[in-house]
Amino acid sequence: MSEEKELRQTAIEAAIRYYEFKHQGKKPFKPGDRIPYAGRVFDENEIANLIDSSLDFWLTAGRYAEKFEKEFAVFLDVRHCSLVNSGSSANLLAFMALTSPKLGERCIKIGDEVVTVAAGFPTTVAPIIQYGAVPVFVDVTLPTYNIDSTQLEEALSEKTKAVMLAHTLGNPFDLQTVKAFCDKHNLWLIEDNCDALGSRYLIDNEWKYSGTIGHIGTSSFYPPHHMTMGEGGAVYTNDTTLKRLMESFRDWGRDCWCPSGRDNTCGERFNRQFGELPYGYDHKYVYSHFGYNLKVTDMQAAIGCAQLEKLPGFVAARKKNWGMLRDGLAELEDRFILPEATVNSDPSWFGFLLTVRENTGFSRDQIVAHLEAKGIQTRMLFAGNLIKHPCFDEMRATGDGFRVIANTQAANSLPVTETIMRDTFWIGVYPGMQEGMLGFMIDTIKGFSRK
Repeated sequence: MSEEKELRQTAIEAAIRYYEFKHQGKKPFKPGDRIPYAGRVFDENEIANLIDSSLDFWLTAGRYAEKFEKEFAVFLDVRHCSLVNSGSSANLLAFMALTSPKLGERCIKIGDEVVTVAAGFPTTVAPIIQYGAVPVFVDVTLPTYNIDSTQLEEALSEKTKAVMLAHTLGNPFDLQTVKAFCDKHNLWLIEDNCDALGSRYLIDNEWKYSGTIGHIGTSSFYPPHHMTMGEGGAVYTNDTTLKRLMESFRDWGRDCWCPSGRDNTCGERFNRQFGELPYGYDHKYVYSHFGYNLKVTDMQAAIGCAQLEKLPGFVAARKKNWGMLRDGLAELEDRFILPEATVNSDPSWFGFLLTVRENTGFSRDQIVAHLEAKGIQTRMLFAGNLIKHPCFDEMRATGDGFRVIANTQAANSLPVTETIMRDTFWIGVYPGMQEGMLGFMIDTIKGFSRK
């Protein structure tokens, strides 16, 4: 063994010993211990990869990033995967790629409309507004917490160019109907898959992973998610043109697609004409879009490579934990709207949703306060109703910048979304949950609900 390899191995082994001292093993749960809604699940393999990558001191995307992109694409059965620095950046790139003039008449322009929902996380909607397009909000349904696909045709206008939706807490939306709508009207479909990695949907008699059925899918690798890099995300597609557009926006808006540290892979770096630049201007510094720098570091990707090996086990654990909560709380159907999987779906659950029914004798806020006092961490369904947040104050006041598909049968224009904002919360199902934690959550919710 060379001296370099020996020193590298020594450093990695020392880091593994530290992991065994500091992180290995977990104490059995006892009532009173904090039960987080999510958390990191890792072992010595993530530590070894992280140290191995750090010793290269290649601080931008490198060999581990390339390895992850290839292996993640294989897992999802898609042609292209591109790593980015967060799930929010993934959503930004997915949307911005569709604004490229290179897409001709299909490109999204300022003032064009994108169908979405208000019951979710803001970064599914933020890129639409930041660009100057118009989100068109439709309501959702219970108990799936996903888009009410019966409102799609009503949301359509001559300005509609795309549909951009998230799979709520791992539960796929009605992809069969939404995709058929997009195909019928020649619309783009972006699947925000950040909370649903590993979920599957049966479409045209074939099981496919969510995120791979539309034109572009996105993932997040923030610590609470199905797998983590700390910070990180990905965009993926089967369309090579879209892949190159997303990577252009990711990499400063450049026209060149050479990987970092490599030059002239096209063989025409100095002999092409671009815009009004001098002939032969260096292709590495030609910019086709107003882009960003949203790349991931190789150390993050190294962690992701180890996490990816665990992903099937993570998915199985989430399903098992969700199933235990669903069975354990089944007798409370009179108190809560319990979640259900979308028809023809196999969710990789991110959390367990509960909506307090009317006239139960307690409110969402009261049971949440009780659970938090018992050490059980809870979360709202993110924004609840994004339109009601301060970021919409000016738009609400002027009536400009968004549209809402009104439900003429209800006092509120998005009645189910309003219900979620007022009455819904969720608890965790992440792979680090112990059975004792799940049992304690069930007993605590039952005890409060029946008193």
